[in-house]
Amino acid sequence: MLIYEFDKNTLSLKANFFRMKPGKLIIFSAPSGSGKTTLVHYLLQHPDLNLAFSVSATSRDKRHSETDGKDYYFISPATFKQKIKDGEFVEWEEVYKDNFYGTLKSEVARLLNEGKNVVFDIDVKGGLNIKKQYPDNSLAIFVQPPSVSELKKRLQSRQTETPEKIQMRIEKADEEMQYANDFDVIIINDDLEKAKNEAYNIVKSFIEQS
Repeated sequence: MLIYEFDKNTLSLKANFFRMKPGKLIIFSAPSGSGKTTLVHYLLQHPDLNLAFSVSATSRDKRHSETDGKDYYFISPATFKQKIKDGEFVEWEEVYKDNFYGTLKSEVARLLNEGKNVVFDIDVKGGLNIKKQYPDNSLAIFVQPPSVSELKKRLQSRQTETPEKIQMRIEKADEEMQYANDFDVIIINDDLEKAKNEAYNIVKSFIEQS
């Protein structure tokens, strides 16, 4: 087994080797509204995959349907910036001004120590950063919407953001889709049930590899 420690002095992950096979990292990234969160929640319902969700930290406001510590760790912009200075993130990004997202090193270590395969629901640049740091035991999956117009409809149907914020997300989606070919796999989410089955088969095959 690999025991991962969060070293508070070097602020890095250290691995100690024991008997069990180490867990793997499964990264789902996509423009907002592409359906990656729905796919991740679907996969978490399958015990045979032995998945645990890596909860990201964010400085954005909590939506009414979200729970702190379950959907995200909600922290203030000032606290987030301090954690960046302290080197506590595997990756982080300022998506919009003072709107940060990041993956805490301590969160990844906690889940790996539980013997889990860790699944990430993360922005595009963050996903590629994790893939770069863990190239040998990670799978990076890009979830692509069928079109930008369909993506806009999905964002509008949420009824959680202003038209101006939706337009910002659409503009960012255009940029993010340029990175699709940098991922290991692309799933086009034009049919949700088909996308669920495809995601399950891809992840299961990756986990079963020695």
